[in-house]
Amino acid sequence: MADAGGRLLLPQEIIRRKRDGEVLSAVEIDDFIDGVVSGAVSDAQLGAFAMAALLNGLDRAETVELTRAMTRSGATLDWSGLPGPTVDKHSTGGVGDTVSLLLAPALAACGAFVPMIAGRGLGHTGGTIDKLEAIPGYRTRPDLGVLRRVVREAGCAIVGQSAEIAPADRRLYAARDVTGTVESLPLITASILSKKLAAGLAGLVMDVKCGSGAFMTGIDEARALARSLIDVASGAGLPTVALITDMDQPLAAVAGNALETLHAIEILAGRRSDPRLLEATAALGGEALALGGLCASAGEGAARIRAALSSGAAADRFARMAAALGGPSDLVERPRVHLAAAPATLPVVPMRRGVVAGVDTRALGLAVVSLGGGRTRAEDEVDPAVGLEALAGIGEEVGPDRPLAVVHARDRATGERAVETVRAAYRVTEAGGAAERRPIVLERLS
Repeated sequence: MADAGGRLLLPQEIIRRKRDGEVLSAVEIDDFIDGVVSGAVSDAQLGAFAMAALLNGLDRAETVELTRAMTRSGATLDWSGLPGPTVDKHSTGGVGDTVSLLLAPALAACGAFVPMIAGRGLGHTGGTIDKLEAIPGYRTRPDLGVLRRVVREAGCAIVGQSAEIAPADRRLYAARDVTGTVESLPLITASILSKKLAAGLAGLVMDVKCGSGAFMTGIDEARALARSLIDVASGAGLPTVALITDMDQPLAAVAGNALETLHAIEILAGRRSDPRLLEATAALGGEALALGGLCASAGEGAARIRAALSSGAAADRFARMAAALGGPSDLVERPRVHLAAAPATLPVVPMRRGVVAGVDTRALGLAVVSLGGGRTRAEDEVDPAVGLEALAGIGEEVGPDRPLAVVHARDRATGERAVETVRAAYRVTEAGGAAERRPIVLERLS
C-alpha cells in the first residue's frame, strides 16, 4: 500500500522516516497500527518504532492520531444505560501504588461506575493487573459480556485488556516494557488514552507521578505529560483532570503483588491504615466524583471517598467484584488464606541508627523485579509472593529494632542480594536531622 504522496507503507519505511525525525502522516500511523494488530509488524519492528518515537518524539497531531488508531484497533464500550456516570483513574506508575484497589470500589460505593482497564508492571513499577492476578481464580481478562455484567452489578471491575479492547496497545505496551522505551511521553499518552477512550468513560482523573520512583522524575516532565494527556483526551471528548503526585518514596509501605493486594484488603476491611495511600486515594477519588457530577467539589468528593472506605461500603464492593470475576467469596475476610506468601523473609537493618532522609524509589522497584516480582522479558512469569514489606518512609527513625524494610524472597540467597540493594537505596542521617517530606499532591491541572 502507498500513501497519498506515493510512498510505500512498508513497516520498515515508516520506522525509517521516524528514525530520521520526519513527521508521520495519519495514513502511515493508521497503516502501522493495522500491521501491529494483524501481525504484519514484527516484535523487532515494534521495538524499533518505539525507540524511534522515544528518541525523535511524536508531535501533537501524531500523538492524537496514534491514540485514535489504537482506540479503533478494537471494540469500544457503551454505558449509556447505566444509572450513574462512568469514571476512572489512571496512574503513570510508581512503587507501592495500590490506589486502584481502594479507589475503584470506593467510587462504586459513591454511585459511580468504574470499568477500569488496567495494565501490568512496566520497568521498575508495579502493575494493577499483576496484583489482582495474585488472587486465586480472579479473571483479569473476561469477555466484554462479563465485564458489562460485573460493572452493572458490583459497580466496578478492574480488568486487563481483553483481545477486544485496544489490541494494538497490548503489543506496544509489552514491547515498551522490555526495550527501554517506557518513558516516551507520546507513547505513554497514546497507551493510556486508547484504553480509556475504548472503555467509554464520561470522566478521567490522571495520577501523574513525579519523583525518584516515577518515569517522570522532574516536575517539568510531569507537567508536560499531564498537559499532553489532558489535551489529547479533551480533544477526543473525554473530560480529564490531572494531579501530579509525589513518588520520591513508595506510596504504600509495601511493594510486591500479593503484599500490595493484602495491604489494600486489610485497609478496606479496617484492619490497617496507611495515611499517605489514603490521602492519595481520597484526592483522586474526589476529582473523579466531581467530574462525574456526583458532588459539587473535589473536596466534598474526597470526604465521600473517605467515608466509603471507613464504613466498609468500599470493602463490600471489592468483595462483590472479586467474587464475580472468579476470586474467593471470603477474600476480604480471610485474605492470608488465599494470597501466596514467600518462604524467606529477611530484615534490612540500616548501617546505623538514624532518620530516613531520602529514598531511591526506583531502586526499590528494581529490587522487587530482581526478586521475581516483575519482568525483564515480556514472556517472564511473575512471582506474586515476593516483594518488600514495612518500608520505612522519609522522616522515620530506623535502627536495629526498626529495619528499613523486610524482604520477602523465594530463597535466602536471592533475598540477601535484595537486602543489599534496598539498604543502598536509603539515605539515613543522624537522629534529629532534617528530612524533607513533600506533600502527596504537588499540583492540579485541568
